[in-house]
Amino acid sequence: MPIYENTKWRVSSVKRRRVIFLALAATCIMTWSLFLWAKPNDAVPYPAGYRLWTHVKTALIGPQSPAFESFGGIHHIYANEKAMEGYRTGRFPDGSVLVFELLETRESGGVTTEGARRRVGVMVKESKRYSETGGWGCESFQGDSQTERRLTAETRIACFNCHAQQKDRDFVFSEFRK
Repeated sequence: MPIYENTKWRVSSVKRRRVIFLALAATCIMTWSLFLWAKPNDAVPYPAGYRLWTHVKTALIGPQSPAFESFGGIHHIYANEKAMEGYRTGRFPDGSVLVFELLETRESGGVTTEGARRRVGVMVKESKRYSETGGWGCESFQGDSQTERRLTAETRIACFNCHAQQKDRDFVFSEFRK
């Protein structure tokens, strides 16, 4: 009888350890999954098809501007439907996307035309996700690339600091040209 009881105890002990191990593993997996799910993802996606959106306006920054080195060229601003609501009301709803396309300029015979794309800047309004930056997330894509991102944590802060002067206009510089 003592051998039977001892074997029974061993089997129970092994089963108990296995159940405890499985419970701990399941807890770890669930915790990690929740962490990944809840972890804020600051990546702003490339705005596919933005050139079919509403064209807000165009500007030219020439060599006389102090911003020429960084921003010189032709700027086209595009807005999705939600952003157009923001231009009408002065407050951009979540889901608004603004795109700033910067193109080099070419001159020939006194005519200035568009050159190569230098970058595509994107602002996305998601109040909860980007609460620290007025509800706006931003990104800049290099040239024609839809994946080569230009912004770092520091340059995102610099973007926001510049846009902060437009707080009364929901951090947006551009106005819709009617």
